[in-house]
Amino acid sequence: MSHWIIAPVVLPAILAPLILLLARRNLMAQRLVSGAGSLALWGIALALLLSSGHNPPEPYFLGHWPAPFGIVLMLDRLSALMLLLTATLALAVLGHAVTTGWDARGRHFHALFLFQLMGLNGAFLTADAFNLFVFFEVLLIASYGLMIHGAGRDRLRAGVQYIAFNLIASTLFLFALATVYAVTGTLNMADLAQKIAALPEGDAALIRVAAVLMVSVFAIKGALVPLQFWLPGTYANAPGPVAALFAIMTKVGAYAILRTTTLIFPPDTPAIGPLLADLMLPAALATLAIGAIGTLGATTLPRLAAFAGIASMGTLFAALASFTPQATGAALYYLIHSTLATAALFLIADLLAARRADGRLTPQPPVPQQGMLAVLFFVTAIALAGMPPLSGFLGKLLILDALRADAPLVWSVILLSSFLMILGFARAGSTLFWKSAATGSPATPHPAPRPASFAATAALIAALVALTAFAGPVTGWLADTAASLHTPDAYIAANRLDGGN
Repeated sequence: MSHWIIAPVVLPAILAPLILLLARRNLMAQRLVSGAGSLALWGIALALLLSSGHNPPEPYFLGHWPAPFGIVLMLDRLSALMLLLTATLALAVLGHAVTTGWDARGRHFHALFLFQLMGLNGAFLTADAFNLFVFFEVLLIASYGLMIHGAGRDRLRAGVQYIAFNLIASTLFLFALATVYAVTGTLNMADLAQKIAALPEGDAALIRVAAVLMVSVFAIKGALVPLQFWLPGTYANAPGPVAALFAIMTKVGAYAILRTTTLIFPPDTPAIGPLLADLMLPAALATLAIGAIGTLGATTLPRLAAFAGIASMGTLFAALASFTPQATGAALYYLIHSTLATAALFLIADLLAARRADGRLTPQPPVPQQGMLAVLFFVTAIALAGMPPLSGFLGKLLILDALRADAPLVWSVILLSSFLMILGFARAGSTLFWKSAATGSPATPHPAPRPASFAATAALIAALVALTAFAGPVTGWLADTAASLHTPDAYIAANRLDGGN
């Protein structure tokens, strides 16, 4: 049992209180602690990813208490992938917050940032459904603090809406967990996989109710129609670096659905059957359509980024709804792409907001470094819209290939939505950079532009380019990950019920 498995949870949980106790009045010290911790998390995540690729799933029994009675963390290929993606995004977001001075607009940005990483890492590592709820609540508390960072009436209003939706989700989650525990007597995921598969017919109805409740909770987290209404206002009003970090938040919902539907509620389980797939696919296509239409009608760049994020979640859930290893592998590739690309667009929106009189998509005088901003925007737009040659095109191509059995409906929605997103991004780009060039003299920036502030966005775009260049080995690794998810025997066997280590 490797103690490094718990490090992504323990490290930020230790560093955040240290910042509050010892460095709450020293911004430079906070930056050093937060930066060193994020870099260490990235190194640990990379080491765990390399380990997971050569070893079977590995459990971590806290206090050596046996499952299902003790708290269990589980490292497998999927959890390791999500840890590294979170750490990569965290480094970029932190770099942007420091170089633009966003972290100086509130006293506790770095502590909340680390608590957010703790909740994210814990959600990806936990092997217990109740502890998934616990880490969801850690995420909720930290993300609400980050959401209202810098205050402002619109931000506070969006924060209240955000927390209200998530409290509803938390309540539903508790109902679902109570139902599952009443029927099975356990909340350990591996234990649930075995007990639900062997349930008598008389308990099938209750488990179906619990499954729908749990998937509804994860759908709220993942902004799946009709539960996506909270996302545009929340993300558009959040500080730029916070909205970029939130790009991974919707992926927590997708991760939870993927984990539970391949382990606890697979379609071949007699108690569940194709129920979840029948519900998820129409909702995913509706989400994709609404996101694409939203990008076409967005009035600000942050709202454009928010709707593009919704569209990407629709594409992702459409692939997950197929419940096949090929579609899951394609979905994982697209998950990586959409997280990095959406975060990059939010950072670009923040860079533009610091240079323009307001955030509306209207012609305004050219801003300093407009050429650099235009390049970054159009590369990110190409990636998000799914145009060649970047990873968005490859990701959608992989998904379309995996969903051939559902053509022409799925193909039509994905292709038409991509076309609408191209129009939406083209309209926004021409307004921001082409039409603005004819409106007068360059605007005076406030605050003064910092060249280093482009580094984080450029790093995310470089990651997208790398994801495209190394698509072959990456998709091969993800195909093996998908295969292991759809044959969870090794995961169940690793979470031994005798508590052995």
